Amino acid sequence: MPFRPAQFVSVIALPLAALALTFAAPRSEPAAAAPLPAPPAEALRPAGRQVAVLAGGCFWGMEGVFEHVRGVISVTSGYAGGPRDKANYAAVSSETSGHAEAVRIVYDPARISYGQLLQIFFAAAHDPTEVNGQYPDRGPSYRSAIFPQNPAQRQLAAAYIVQLGKARAFPRPIATRIEDGTFYPAEAWHQDFMRRNPDNSYIQRWDKPRLTQLKAQFPALYTG
Repeated sequence: MPFRPAQFVSVIALPLAALALTFAAPRSEPAAAAPLPAPPAEALRPAGRQVAVLAGGCFWGMEGVFEHVRGVISVTSGYAGGPRDKANYAAVSSETSGHAEAVRIVYDPARISYGQLLQIFFAAAHDPTEVNGQYPDRGPSYRSAIFPQNPAQRQLAAAYIVQLGKARAFPRPIATRIEDGTFYPAEAWHQDFMRRNPDNSYIQRWDKPRLTQLKAQFPALYTG
């Protein structure tokens, strides 16, 4: 996201800060050279609601993308990979807490699989070849990471990263890490930021293109 205040949480000044970033040199979008291959088939889809935790840069855009995916029940912005007492915006902004900005996705496995969520994550939601950053945002809190919630998710995520690497799906090596860590929800003003601020210049410049990619690459999974 475009600014890192220690205490100031008002979004009034946000458009001015984001406006300067509008003219930053863009990275190619998406990072994939072609539509990504499907992930390995899941041996057994779990029953009932499931959770996925993914990190791919500013959580505003990640949340906004997955809120438009069929089968997703809810998406929460937050922090993962660091301790509870530092799971707040001021601490994470310092780039010393160990957290990544992440999203917690609750989904219905009867309508969408974990593998399909990973495919969207790699193809449309962010650039998995970026190291410690996404687009204009730099630092380890913006890293690309997967936080598996069970052994099956961990196995599938690891296998898919290997599969994409062998397929040379991206022009650069995949930087996505598989990590352990508890998810902590972010402050209320971060939640549903794209939906509540569709005309924000940061959202328009960096996050709306992700929705365009989602709709173009996964029309059957896109929901308005």
